[in-house]
Amino acid sequence: MPNQSIPYKKTGYFSNLICDYLAEDVSLKPFYNRFPNLENFKHQLQEKQQYFTDEKRHLLSKRIMFQYGDNSLSQSTLSNIDLLREHTTFTITTGHQLNLFTGPLYFLYKIFSTINLAEQLNKAYPTNHFVPVYWMATEDHDFEEINYFNLFGKKVKWDRKASGAVGELSTEGLKEVKQQLKKEFGESENAKKLISYFSDAYTKHDNLADATRFLANSLFYHHGLVIIDGNDKELKKCFIPYAEKELTENLSYKMVSETTEKITDLGFSEQVHPREINLFYLKEKLRERIIEREGQFYVNETDISFSKKEILKELHENPERFSPNALLRPLYQEEILPNLCYIGGGGELAYWFQLKDYFNKVEVPFPILLLRNSVVLVPKMLSDKLIKLNVKIEDLFLPQHELITRHTYKISKIEIDFSKQKEFLKQQFKNLYTLAEKTDVSFLGAVGAQEKKQLNGLENLEKRLLKAQKRKHSEEIDRLKNIQNQLFPKQSLQERQLNFSEFYLEHGEELLDVLKENLEPLDSNFTVLEL
Repeated sequence: MPNQSIPYKKTGYFSNLICDYLAEDVSLKPFYNRFPNLENFKHQLQEKQQYFTDEKRHLLSKRIMFQYGDNSLSQSTLSNIDLLREHTTFTITTGHQLNLFTGPLYFLYKIFSTINLAEQLNKAYPTNHFVPVYWMATEDHDFEEINYFNLFGKKVKWDRKASGAVGELSTEGLKEVKQQLKKEFGESENAKKLISYFSDAYTKHDNLADATRFLANSLFYHHGLVIIDGNDKELKKCFIPYAEKELTENLSYKMVSETTEKITDLGFSEQVHPREINLFYLKEKLRERIIEREGQFYVNETDISFSKKEILKELHENPERFSPNALLRPLYQEEILPNLCYIGGGGELAYWFQLKDYFNKVEVPFPILLLRNSVVLVPKMLSDKLIKLNVKIEDLFLPQHELITRHTYKISKIEIDFSKQKEFLKQQFKNLYTLAEKTDVSFLGAVGAQEKKQLNGLENLEKRLLKAQKRKHSEEIDRLKNIQNQLFPKQSLQERQLNFSEFYLEHGEELLDVLKENLEPLDSNFTVLEL
């Protein structure tokens, strides 16, 4: 089976909002800046170049180098960090949570989409330079979302008590997870490499942010990826003016609410609900919402409170204690990065659409939004089985009951579809209706009731015949169900359920090479890759 592309709309796994965006539906144009194509990056970089200052560039480069600490960096990454000081350098950015051992497969897809787009732009615009950036979501606080990954149908879980920003969590307890993985992975060379990745990241670093930086740097070492942690006092100083407006004017709430209403009026769903204040207060083991009541500011679920004057003083003296939520993080990101494009999943892009008017109001350039590559990896053994069953890969995107019904119709040696009989029956009753109208109109109800009864009878016969054929071909149907269950675990996209380690055990570094080679970020189709 050669590698394939399938339109996102045909997969059934992507929202109408995302499908309409990819189709460049004119109704969505007010909610983004420029559509992602090579030509539009020329205008985007001109806009960002006029906005972004040399002072911010130098600060950014300096703070990123500081954050890397004693990590070993490739020459390409070092060069990219240094090039961030130049006014002709721009970033292509993706963000992701600090999931244990990268979490779901799409972590790799996001970052390779970002790396490959930066490389394409470097070729298309050789007088500029484009740097791929991974923004670590170190300030998130939902530990239950990130403390596990799926392996061979089971959860590998990091059990501990947690509070505050996840990036600051100590890596206590991960040595035990390493021992569990040793048993699961086995003794192959690829297994040893995986254990090395895990051990060097999680047992040799004190907190989750440092561990995640090390792991991502190791996996993408040769590709010039630059990793940034927004939880940085010096960088957050750049965000003070916007945080002030948030505290004193509720500006994002007003603007995002208006935009969201326009989006919902078009029939799309609200992705993120704006709050009056979209900031958290952040200290050790604490990240809680800031709430204003009658001029007083409270930190939710604590005894901490401030007057207006006190909280503004706290903001200026300790900006690192103010943490943007999901709606404000994009603005913070675009303020401190010379960024042209954000690459994210469907849910991420949906809340970016809610922000366009807010960005306009605060006069910050709105980036190009690009849907990350989505992939299903098909082991050759399963690909060969599909060929024998004469089943196309796109059929596997169907809900399982539809897939089985369609396949049963196809392989049955007898005609299951009673459509012809139903049409014939409807024609006979059409004649009866004509006859009834000519003789006795009161007879029409009886004719209608009889037609419905007979059609229902044919429906029931068809269902019974289909059920019988499914039983007769149960062996082949079970083989097909098993293939779909492997490629779409829990009737979900593979990329959301499996961890990269399952494929790495079989293919090693070749897995990363195949993804790097085959992911085309500007191709608006779902990718099928045979391994």
